[in-house]
Parts: sequence; structure tokens; C-alpha cells
Amino acid sequence: MKENKYDDSAFFEQYEKMNRSQKGLEGAGEWHVLKNMLPNFTGKNILDLGCGFGWHCRYAIENGAKWVVGIDISENMLEKARQINNLKGIEYIKKALEDVDYPARQFDIVLSSLTLHYIESFDTISQNVYKWLKPGGNFIFSVEHPVFTAFGNQDWIYGKEGEKLYWPVDNYFKVGKREAVFLGEKLIKYHRTLTSYINVLLKQGFKINEVTEPEPSKEMLAEFLEMKEELRRPMMLIVSAEK
Repeated sequence: MKENKYDDSAFFEQYEKMNRSQKGLEGAGEWHVLKNMLPNFTGKNILDLGCGFGWHCRYAIENGAKWVVGIDISENMLEKARQINNLKGIEYIKKALEDVDYPARQFDIVLSSLTLHYIESFDTISQNVYKWLKPGGNFIFSVEHPVFTAFGNQDWIYGKEGEKLYWPVDNYFKVGKREAVFLGEKLIKYHRTLTSYINVLLKQGFKINEVTEPEPSKEMLAEFLEMKEELRRPMMLIVSAEK
């Protein structure tokens, strides 16, 4: 399914107000962990799957990458990326990730930030990335954590006074489509278990270098009170794999 909610003007307006949209990588709660998992970019060819506003593309170029391709299905996302992160060496392409194709051994590093849970077949994406990477190349991606996606609606269970009692986890082993609510809109996402993420990568031939469930930094916790809720359940999963 190639859903593109981000070209809906009302939804995109809400997305632009998010902290990570306004402040870039420093506004992303997982960035303090993700940046330490990234390899050396110097002289490398980089592919960013679901590049959004292009913040990771900018970071790669500013840290020595030779060529960066940012792909996204949303014209709104890419228009914004070209406005604020249009550095020499970055190429932005509008395309659904399911339709992306490149020759074998084209890239040194493939990145993807909070995108692959929108894709129905993680097997196909992993197979493609393995083909596109040079030997020794790296695949680093973040997704919504399986605990976060399992129940489906992605919201707390509330008490009588509106207090957040707990995060529901149900149908964990039922892999597949979920109807979630994000920024007040219904979106289709795909739930996978932690086992399925890891085993698909291993089946394709990847070596797993690191698996992390990032917690907010002390700085983020101090600046944003709502961040304390992120210590109650994992929201994200970050994986670093190598061909």
C-alpha cells in the first residue's frame, strides 16, 4: 500500500509544527543515540529512504559524504527539503519506496528514519537494500517499536480523570496492518515483532551490529515535560546492520 497522507494540506500543517520538523535532528528524541550508531560518511554514497525534510541528507553531506540521494513519496516533504536542506551533492527524488530500484553495489550507506513501518513488505525492502549496498556497507534504520505498534491505535489507556494509566499491548504476534491515529488523522501502518525485524535481516545476509531502544536524553527530558512519558514504554527501535 502506497499511502501518502503527508500531501494532505491539513495533516502536513500539523506535521510542520512538530519539534523535529522545526528543529531538525536536534529536535528528534532519538538523535543523541542514532548519531553514535552512524558510520563515517567521508567520501561515501548515501541513500536515505523516506528522507522527509532532508535533515539526515544534510548531516551526511556536512560530514563528508560525496553523494546523497533522498527519496520520499511526498511532494510536500521534498519541497520543504529543497527549501531548507538543498546542499550541493544532495539529490531529492519523489517516489514510493516500493518503486525504488538501483543497480547492485550502488551505495555505501542506506539510512531510513521512521519510515519502514509504513511499508507492507520489510522482506522486499531488506532484499533491495542488500543488493544496493557495496560489500561492507551499512543499513541503519529506525522504526516505531513493536510494543508501540502492536495494539494498533497508538494511544494510552486513560483513567476516569483523563490520566494516562498504561500503554496497551495486544495481538503482538499478529503481524500486519494496523490503523493508527497520528496528529489526529488515521494512517495505515504495519506491525512487526522484534524477531521478524532481526530474522529478516539475518536471512538476507546482514550482520547485526547494534540494536537499540532509545530513551530520551537528559536534555530533552529537562526541556520537554511530556518526554517523561517516553520512559514508560519504548517508542522506537534502531537497528544497525552490515552487508
